[in-house]
Amino acid sequence: MNEIALTVHQTARPHGFPTADHFAFVESTPPTPAPGSALVKNLYWSVDPYHREMMDDVPGGFALHAPLEGRTVGQVVASRTPRLAEGAIVLHRHGWRTHAVITPEETRHLPRFDGVPLSNHLSVLGGTGLTAYVGLTRIARLQEGEDLFVSAAAGGVGTATGRFARLLGAGRLVGSAGSAAKTEHLVREVGYDAVFDYHDGPAADLLRKAAPDGVDVFVDNVGGEQLAAAVGALREFGRIVRIGTISQYNTPDALPPRFDYADIVEKSLRMEGFLVSNHHHVQEELYEFAVPHLQSGRLTPDETLLDGFEHIVDAFLGMLHGENTGKIIVRDHGEAGA
Repeated sequence: MNEIALTVHQTARPHGFPTADHFAFVESTPPTPAPGSALVKNLYWSVDPYHREMMDDVPGGFALHAPLEGRTVGQVVASRTPRLAEGAIVLHRHGWRTHAVITPEETRHLPRFDGVPLSNHLSVLGGTGLTAYVGLTRIARLQEGEDLFVSAAAGGVGTATGRFARLLGAGRLVGSAGSAAKTEHLVREVGYDAVFDYHDGPAADLLRKAAPDGVDVFVDNVGGEQLAAAVGALREFGRIVRIGTISQYNTPDALPPRFDYADIVEKSLRMEGFLVSNHHHVQEELYEFAVPHLQSGRLTPDETLLDGFEHIVDAFLGMLHGENTGKIIVRDHGEAGA
């Protein structure tokens, strides 16, 4: 094998938004699998908001000057275990590198569905879609006809939440996004009824205009001012699904949201956060729900694809600055057009 293996390392801890200077590409020869493991050539890489949290000096965070991790789809190219056949397509977490040595316990074999691209296993069929599906069905326990507000609605989880909510029979669907182009996409393509640009004024005023009669469920990807606005807009027995706090990842000194805590009691509200890693048992149910809709065309994934592993840092930084619509995925040059 004459290929060069590339790995991304974090070189320093950022304060605020990270830059390309916080990362380094390291070249090596592709690793050799030991007995019981296999070498995977990675084909698709996910960059996610939680990676920003892991860049800080926190328990379980990224170590400096060491390979980073992330969800990745790859193909087994050399194997020393019968449990990982050469040619198999697998999902694993040894991302941010072109080649990885993995064991069977670290991987999940991916099913191939007719007409469904591999990239979907990192968007609506992957951790992004599973987060949206669990949030709606397990945490919010969405009922047909209920109204939702989704923050960061143009991101990977936000677009998946909107499309899944429509398929589950949601009522009025309201979202927030960061540009006029994104708000237009959400209304025109995803099925949101109203979307506001959070730059246009106080979140409480914008939400009140978009949802004058309130909402039943808030799916929160950003925290901060929009969380406070949602508490005021929720109806009796409303639910808040806490998924992320991206508005605060790069502003560690930001003040926490201020809202009327009496609303929690007086309106019998429930707020619950979750980690998708605790819900892997729902994966097959997600396939059963989403795959037929993908094949029929009723479900369209929202993906921003960048070609070339050399752009993975650019993809990550762009995602943090809101440059993507839907799930951002880096694709190997050889997969373009696949």
